[in-house]
Amino acid sequence: MTFVQTIGAGEASGAVAEMYDADRASFGHLPNLTKAFSLRPAVYAAWRRLNGEIRAGMDLRRYELATFAAARRLRSSYCTLAHGSILVDEFLEPDTLEAIVADHRAAGLDPVDVAVMDLADKVAHDASAVTQADVDRLRSLGLSDTEIFDVVAAASSRAFFSKMLDGLGAQPDARFAELDPQLRGALTVGRPIAEH
Repeated sequence: MTFVQTIGAGEASGAVAEMYDADRASFGHLPNLTKAFSLRPAVYAAWRRLNGEIRAGMDLRRYELATFAAARRLRSSYCTLAHGSILVDEFLEPDTLEAIVADHRAAGLDPVDVAVMDLADKVAHDASAVTQADVDRLRSLGLSDTEIFDVVAAASSRAFFSKMLDGLGAQPDARFAELDPQLRGALTVGRPIAEH
């Protein structure tokens, strides 16, 4: 469901049908996020290219932590559930992720991960509050300026995507209801999961 009319799977043609087919192949189903962009498939394609460029230059774990921090700050259930699921599938135990949701600084992460999440959170919350000290902290932990750029880019691109989905009223896919109830509850930070 969205607040605007979307193009149904059976009505899709041209670029919308191609977008639907590509995401069905990629995700194994047609996500609500894809349908939310059905009125402007070129915008979705442009965002996918941008996000792909950002991800390609980053360590995947760092990308996911930065993205997750931004999504949590933005109260985007869709993005927090999606990227939290990736973190649990690939990198973290569920109880560690729950601790990160509560307070990433007290979750047992290493100092680099904490600093990355701090910066991503700050960019998502109020980018004008980022200071030279924030950047210098990451430099002191061994990150290059390019790696710092990538953290800011990941958080910034997440802000666009999360705000688009929430602004259009797109609910997280019903498949997220299959997550462990405690983890699902921790990751549902904004809009509720769709019923179907």
